[in-house]
Amino acid sequence: MKAMDEDKSKYAGYWIRRFLEEYLVTVRNFSINTRDSYRDMFRLMLPHISEKANTSIDLLLIQDMTPHRIQSFLSGVEEIRNCCVKTRNLRLSAIYAFAKYVALDCPEHVEWCRNVHKIPLKKSGQSLITYLEKEEMDAFLEAPDRNTKQGWRDYILMLFLYNTGARADEVASLTVNDILIPTSKNKEMAMVTIKGKGSKMRRCPLWNKTAEELKILIRNREMSDALFLNRLGQPITRFGIYEMVTRYAKVVEQRLPSIKNKRVSPHTIRHTTATHLLQAGVDINTIRAWLGHESINTTNIYAEVNMKMKVEALKCCEIVEEKPEKRIPWKNDEKLMDFLDNLK
Repeated sequence: MKAMDEDKSKYAGYWIRRFLEEYLVTVRNFSINTRDSYRDMFRLMLPHISEKANTSIDLLLIQDMTPHRIQSFLSGVEEIRNCCVKTRNLRLSAIYAFAKYVALDCPEHVEWCRNVHKIPLKKSGQSLITYLEKEEMDAFLEAPDRNTKQGWRDYILMLFLYNTGARADEVASLTVNDILIPTSKNKEMAMVTIKGKGSKMRRCPLWNKTAEELKILIRNREMSDALFLNRLGQPITRFGIYEMVTRYAKVVEQRLPSIKNKRVSPHTIRHTTATHLLQAGVDINTIRAWLGHESINTTNIYAEVNMKMKVEALKCCEIVEEKPEKRIPWKNDEKLMDFLDNLK
């Protein structure tokens, strides 16, 4: 049995299965979404490595995943898939984690792991986030035709995204049971319980309008049902949410050309929520809890994005020099009449 495991240990597939099914979820207790992100990296990388090694994916060896081939894959992430440096670095970080896992369980691959970790992360500049102005967000909420069942669902979904600032995958995983709507308006505020990154739970208050619409949406539904369904009556996916937002972006840009210059996605609405909360005077720690950020440093980016706020702050600090009163030489000169009388 031991000899059989040793024979398997040279194949990449053996380690990838253990890494995804055992290590990430069971040992590290990562969320399913995190595991899926690592899985997607392998789905992109393995065909590339297979082509370069001239062998089938199932027969790829750990040693076939050379640093040179991995770097070639990462270059393709940027150049062929048009991804940013941050995405490239995320893929490389996943490869680092996989290599470290293999080396810890199989010392024969320590040298391979060391060579993989020599691949450097690229330095990326801090790019400004994209968010919607209030007029633009209002246009998104007005875009769906609420007279149709699908349009009404789309309206509630976008209102919910704006209200909570939740990520698309967080919204897709919500159930009816996650919504708490008081039976009387005199009781506590309506809430939603959201499961975020790292399986961290947070509660987010719901506006009265959001609660009213959700109350109708979940009427006569089972508590275990998905909160938002697609047009086929199945749980909506994060890709379905992305498609919906981008579809309405094309509608809104006909009315507001400024939208054409923005890459609008569900995450853009998340940025919009944070920025509008900041504009409304909500403190940064409350926004951090609202969005489910682990570190306040992540939330601090929103203090940098709003140029309007910077301009207003600058006006408050601006030094205004008092202009001296312009003095007319002969004004209030009591001897002027004498001057005129004596002028010859």
